[in-house]
Amino acid sequence: MSTAEIQPPSVTTDLPELVVGFDLDMTLIDSRPGIGAVWDLLAAETGVPIDTDLVVSRLGPPLTWEMANWFPEDQVDAMVARYREHYPSHAITGSLPLPGVAESLAAIRALRGRTVVVSAKYAPSVKLHLDHLGLDVDEPIGDLHGAEKGIALREHQATIYVGDHTADIDGARAAGAVAVSVATGPFTADELRAYGADVVLNDLTEFPAWLDEYVLEQRLEALMERLSGYQSMVVAFSGGADSAFLLAAAARAIGPANVVAATAVSPSLPVAELEPAARFADSVGVRHVTPHTHEMDREGYQANAGDRCYFCKAELVETLQPIADEFGIDAIATGTNADDAIAGFRPGIRAAFERGAITPLRDARLTKAQIREASRSWGLETSDKPAAACLSSRIAYGIRITPNLLVRVDRAEQAVRDHLAPYGVQNVRVRDLGESASIEIDAGLLGTVDTSALVELVRAEGFAAAAVDPRGFRSGSMNERLPDPERYR
Repeated sequence: MSTAEIQPPSVTTDLPELVVGFDLDMTLIDSRPGIGAVWDLLAAETGVPIDTDLVVSRLGPPLTWEMANWFPEDQVDAMVARYREHYPSHAITGSLPLPGVAESLAAIRALRGRTVVVSAKYAPSVKLHLDHLGLDVDEPIGDLHGAEKGIALREHQATIYVGDHTADIDGARAAGAVAVSVATGPFTADELRAYGADVVLNDLTEFPAWLDEYVLEQRLEALMERLSGYQSMVVAFSGGADSAFLLAAAARAIGPANVVAATAVSPSLPVAELEPAARFADSVGVRHVTPHTHEMDREGYQANAGDRCYFCKAELVETLQPIADEFGIDAIATGTNADDAIAGFRPGIRAAFERGAITPLRDARLTKAQIREASRSWGLETSDKPAAACLSSRIAYGIRITPNLLVRVDRAEQAVRDHLAPYGVQNVRVRDLGESASIEIDAGLLGTVDTSALVELVRAEGFAAAAVDPRGFRSGSMNERLPDPERYR
């Protein structure tokens, strides 16, 4: 039975996208100086004595509420309109981002998440503040206060809402989101905690670390739940960090006796990868098989156009399917992660999907960085293992792939790696451009090592010429040479 026909009974949909909502005033920005300046203008224009310090000490509720404290009811709307006329010229430039804002937004981006600002402030003013400070927010929303914020948070599927006010906790509660409070506004940490905040931080500088830990925990739970929906599994195990973590997770979720690690052996596998793969599989107690794949027999693979990986992955899954059938195994899983699914073009992902392979890491939205972090916490030796793509990825597109070319690249790369071992090298690539080679090493080693020695080592393996790339190692740099990469997405 093909894995394409199997849907695990306990799995419904993927983990929802990470969407984080933020309040604006005194959560992301200190708007007190600018707001105070506008209130001072109103006081000067109207002759009404306004305690500006008091006003800016209790930011959060709608402007009409505060205006009613200083003007008769029949003048409130006119004063609000006048306030908004002054606001763009006097309040925007005086406001500053609070500490930790840029880092918090970057942390969400790194987790492949989205951001939404939901504020009681006039919507055009929200956008003016964000644009002026260059804050990278996906969706600015204004004119909502307290529990009303839950409307926008639900609409944008936010699962976390960050604010400084008790009303922000009401908004999070109304949306069923985690209420994260920062004590940078009118309420103390104890007051926010007593009101019912799920998490209380001193300020946003503490948010990235909390978010990383929280999201990783959520995604690992989703991964284990997904894996537990299968009785048995074949893991396409290259020996790299991603497939190694998936293998260890599957062994934990359904028991090592129900998991088979399959490392495909072919000319495209670096020789040095096989023994460590076998050792790792043994360390987590799973059966390790080493089927031979014959992607070199596929014309599309040999032709080495931009879709080469499609034919490789097709060969892999089609080779693993009889193994799964032989052992009565439910599913074939690959180590595709959330970053892989959106980075560059990945025709191999499509080939595996078409043949029914599952991608538990991607489905749990686990990024490469999270996989490495989780691997470290589990004590896996692969946590810091450098990326190790197949040897064919070193051959420039358009050059027909042969076993001899792969052997030449493998030997040249190993020679460079051995030479740089005393320097603690992590990443080495020898890119075959035809008669010449491009050598990529960790950028931090450039200017430190004798590059002429590296050139001679590579030329000794049969290249007429070689040069060290001054930009250093870049994963997937061969893709930069494709004239039309979109064609192969």
